Amino acid sequence: MLHMIPAADSSSSSLLAEDERPAAHVLNPDGGGGVVLVCEHASRFIPAALNGLGLDAEARASHAAWDIGALDLARALSQELDAPLVASRISRLVYDCNRPPDAPDAMPARSERFTVPGNADLTPAERAARVREVFEPFLALLSQTLERGTAAPVLVTVHSFTPVYLGRRREVQIGILHDSDSRLADAMLAGAARHTRLRVGRNDPYGPEDGVTYTLRRHGLERGLLNVMIEVRNDLLGSAAACGEMAAMLAGWLREATQRLEKKGEASA
Repeated sequence: MLHMIPAADSSSSSLLAEDERPAAHVLNPDGGGGVVLVCEHASRFIPAALNGLGLDAEARASHAAWDIGALDLARALSQELDAPLVASRISRLVYDCNRPPDAPDAMPARSERFTVPGNADLTPAERAARVREVFEPFLALLSQTLERGTAAPVLVTVHSFTPVYLGRRREVQIGILHDSDSRLADAMLAGAARHTRLRVGRNDPYGPEDGVTYTLRRHGLERGLLNVMIEVRNDLLGSAAACGEMAAMLAGWLREATQRLEKKGEASA
């Protein structure tokens, strides 16, 4: 069973109602497996104060609002690795916790094929409220979780992506993403064939040029931690059983890669 502790949110919040807090939480906080998992796009929840951002039900349930299947996969990985899991509880259309506040797509006016009326012409005060009440609690909770143990953890962020994007079919099934520190990604890619027959790509379907490695840079590179971002095509995450099987495979793959780096003395920056 995964135990959970919340992030500390201010009781004076005007964006999130009392029963909508916390903005982020950590599952399995006492996990001792040497890995910290992150799921920035775990939820499609939009606070009532934002009136659904003006979106219809289809858009609110779509991949634009969250990474479908990513939280289920991350929870299964948390169990496999005995790892704390830090997850946002707010839709990335409200605030994308894998983006800094000055990024245009931190509060996107358009995402994939959907225009987001509630994000059009946001005032500085409205943007500041989302940063204060959604992003900063997530940021603080992740920092606290990474610093809780005595040994430097491995940072792994968990995402999913759609089989088709803007009309184009994506052939890659698992993406192994990295920023300037490619140690863990390199080790995983070198051993991919021993763990999966799925199509695996480096920095595919996204890469640093798309702005998707902010969490790795902010929390991994700055601390000198081994880090990697894992993207799984969401048609492979359609059931609890599928997520469990994917998690078991990824856990073994991650263990082997980190152990190889430790033996080679490359696990420290």
